[in-house]
Amino acid sequence: MNNNLPPCPQCSGTYTYETGALLTCPECGHEWSPSEGSTEPASGSRVIKDSVGNVLTDGDTVTVVKTLKVKGSPTGIKAGTKVRNIRLVDGVDGHDIDCKVDGFGAMQLKSAVVKKA
Repeated sequence: MNNNLPPCPQCSGTYTYETGALLTCPECGHEWSPSEGSTEPASGSRVIKDSVGNVLTDGDTVTVVKTLKVKGSPTGIKAGTKVRNIRLVDGVDGHDIDCKVDGFGAMQLKSAVVKKA
């Protein structure tokens, strides 16, 4: 078995093997060509960047860069508020960060309104 094969781009499985000209993942059944697999990110997901272009990852701490209005709250979220332990998701309407904001609870934010701390 060749240990130099890349992980599966779909499920990140490490038990890939060659089937003729293709690579196959026994865990999810995905088949791809070796040249196709090298162009995709290793995690198999899209890259999410903050307002200044830094790449965000799960567990990062970010700072809100502009004051945000929140339905049901008279004050909203002020610029400079730190949000810890974010989680990246495929949200609705561009909201791709799932987090808990102190004083507001769980909510989703757009990556365009935060900066990596």
